[in-house]
Amino acid sequence: METTEPGMTSRMSSRKRAALAVLLGGCIFAAGYALLHTGVVEQLYSALGGKTPGTQAAPIYSRAQMEEDRKKLQNDPRSDRPRTPVDAQGFYIPPSEASIPKNAYGDAVRRGRAIFTETGLRVKDHVGNALACANCHLDAGRRHDSAPMWGAYGAYPAFRAKTGAISTLEDRIMGCFTYSMNAQGSSSGSPPAAGSDVYRDLMTYMAWMANGAPAGEKLPGALYPKLPKPALAYDPKRGATVYQQNCALCHGSQGQGRTEADGTVRFPPLWGAQSYNWGAGMARIDTAAGFIKANMPLGKPNSLSDQDAWDVAAYINSRERPKDPRQTGTVAQAAEKDHAGEQSYYGKMLEGRLIGVGTSASGG
Repeated sequence: METTEPGMTSRMSSRKRAALAVLLGGCIFAAGYALLHTGVVEQLYSALGGKTPGTQAAPIYSRAQMEEDRKKLQNDPRSDRPRTPVDAQGFYIPPSEASIPKNAYGDAVRRGRAIFTETGLRVKDHVGNALACANCHLDAGRRHDSAPMWGAYGAYPAFRAKTGAISTLEDRIMGCFTYSMNAQGSSSGSPPAAGSDVYRDLMTYMAWMANGAPAGEKLPGALYPKLPKPALAYDPKRGATVYQQNCALCHGSQGQGRTEADGTVRFPPLWGAQSYNWGAGMARIDTAAGFIKANMPLGKPNSLSDQDAWDVAAYINSRERPKDPRQTGTVAQAAEKDHAGEQSYYGKMLEGRLIGVGTSASGG
């Protein structure tokens, strides 16, 4: 009968353990690699407040080059004029947060940024829902194709069909409080008064971000994209499926978002009493479709088809939300006066429901 020496058994055992460790490590690496390339890691990291650096090509014309050319022009009027800083994709490059100056101007910029990203905390008496400016204007108002603030600053004063008059930038921000922030549901029942420091700080933040962007010129990515009409008429029933597959992970199956134990809104509610009201631009299906296509799901922009973006926008905006504050009579009267020609379900019957009646404070 053959016997195995103890030392040989120990060596064989070590080899087996090493082989198993290599195999297990390979499996973990493969799983991690696959997960990384699904976009889930980037999505969750972004959700926790991180920024994924990615691989960025060199800009066409950097902010550093712009600053250098500005200095040259000061010293020699014959020098080339500074240009607009743009990245490799041709989008404007706003200044970095680290470049905010440490002086009174910088203090106003930081206050404006804080209001922009934590609106309900900083201006709580005038916010009647769980949204912040940064929920619709991503990356603290910096991201292209998300109606960034560097695009908005130089666009006003301008005529707006919504008001039928020339609006200043302050007017425009006041409208955002009225509709997107649902100020009617706040403790004050109204947006900040004209001339408020809230507007001054927000406009200072926007001016700082637009330093280098030409005024009065529509830059690429300065608005939400306009999607072509879908091949099929948009359908909220199809959109419900798209929503559950692509949106419910963050915004919840009932669209009420996710709030942390300390009250921080991690993902905003998309309908119901704590969302934007029927007067908000995002309540229009075409506006929401463009935003969704270019920015959602989080960390996976432009991953949905145009049809899916239209359908899920139709689903979200077929759900009830706070009343349009312009409504003084019936929904039908408000639909004719304020919503005529819009891509919207407002004032229409859908599945036996009149859309636009509003929600109660409890969300019903």
